[in-house]
Amino acid sequence: MTKKLLALLYLLITVAGLHAQSKLPSNIFFKKLPNGLDVLVVEDNSVPLATIMLTSKNGSYTETPQFNGLSHLYEHMFFKANKDYKSQEEFMDRVSELGIDFNGTTSYENVDYYFTLPKFNLKAGLKFMNSAIRYPKFDAQEMARENVVVDGEFQRKESSPGYALNEAMDHHLWGDLYSRKNTIGNHDVIRNAVPAQMDSIKNKYYYPNNCLLTIAGDVLHNDVFKQVEMIYGSWPASGFDPFKKWPIPEFKPLTKVDNFYVVSNLTQVPVLEIDWLGPDTRTDIPATYAADVFSYILNQNASKFSQSLVQSGLALQANIGYLTLSHVGPITLFVVPNPTKVKECLAEVKRQVAMFDAEDYVTNEQIETAKLKLGIRQTEEQEVTSDFVKVLSFWWASASIDYFTTYQENLSKVTRADMQTYVRKYIKNKPYCAGLLVNSQLQSQVPADFKPAN
Repeated sequence: MTKKLLALLYLLITVAGLHAQSKLPSNIFFKKLPNGLDVLVVEDNSVPLATIMLTSKNGSYTETPQFNGLSHLYEHMFFKANKDYKSQEEFMDRVSELGIDFNGTTSYENVDYYFTLPKFNLKAGLKFMNSAIRYPKFDAQEMARENVVVDGEFQRKESSPGYALNEAMDHHLWGDLYSRKNTIGNHDVIRNAVPAQMDSIKNKYYYPNNCLLTIAGDVLHNDVFKQVEMIYGSWPASGFDPFKKWPIPEFKPLTKVDNFYVVSNLTQVPVLEIDWLGPDTRTDIPATYAADVFSYILNQNASKFSQSLVQSGLALQANIGYLTLSHVGPITLFVVPNPTKVKECLAEVKRQVAMFDAEDYVTNEQIETAKLKLGIRQTEEQEVTSDFVKVLSFWWASASIDYFTTYQENLSKVTRADMQTYVRKYIKNKPYCAGLLVNSQLQSQVPADFKPAN
């Protein structure tokens, strides 16, 4: 390679690096360690606390039926014994010594673990997190106890009035790939899980090149980067991309309208849910912004959607939402029909969907207000630093940090035509799944087209 080519390559790399940094707010700093670990530092000295969050691209989308629910169980085992803290008691003693508030969450495309602690314990907290993430012990006795705890969470979720509809909808919507969208898991898988399965998850997804470490609060980024390099620099990279070695299967498009109903006496009112397969951040990012603006407008009391359903007395509640994900975010229309007007309400829902792309369905004022309010909402998410790290982690896993930092800029570009394109591409005249939840007293109101054919 000639010197001229080398100089050009150096210039391109430098420009690329500056571009990546230029998207970050002035108090957020990013660095990728040589082992692939992404490190974010958020400086906020409003209170003398620091939050450490470790995020792995794991979660239900990585789960086969045989592992359904085990990303969540792994999250629980993270806060147990490891190489440096030999038992749960030792782990919890260290938590008390460092003044740590801790928890974890498991979602579709990320698993998070966080410690919030006094800022003067930051270095010790980073070492404590390092022990937990790199050297978990998966003690069989501790795990047997945690199997019961995690399954108990599942049972509490089942006691929710809406659970029966949610579970049925996921089966109808995702088919054979149900486990990839079911974060709570399977009772038998959770109850019978063994340490070897935890090792299997660790060996696939818990490497620095599949993780984000975020440190936020009353910290200085240069000091934090030095400490992180010293503590986490020896964490070996996997040498492979887990999503190339174990690809996430693509969700199949729906081919027809699929109506069904579910009976549960836990519900006191009928509930209608209609789901479409929406865009994702790998293939159609512009539609994700249009989806957010469109959903915000329809969920306001002044929208035609709300007025025709709720203000008219046909429904007790009506809203629509889209969940941004890297692997097919669902579009969900949720309605609680007036129990005495179920059929009339369903007919009005269909009429409204048919008008979603009409030129006068939303006003210019509604579009501009939605973009403004969504921007304010994103700014509000940054108000509490210990919560803001969770927001950053979600976007890192399901889109990118760049997606988050340019969100308001891209939101401001959304037009009426963009929303019409979104509706026509993903909602209007597209196959969907519609589920109606009723109790046994309301079964007589289930429309014929929601009942199975004889």
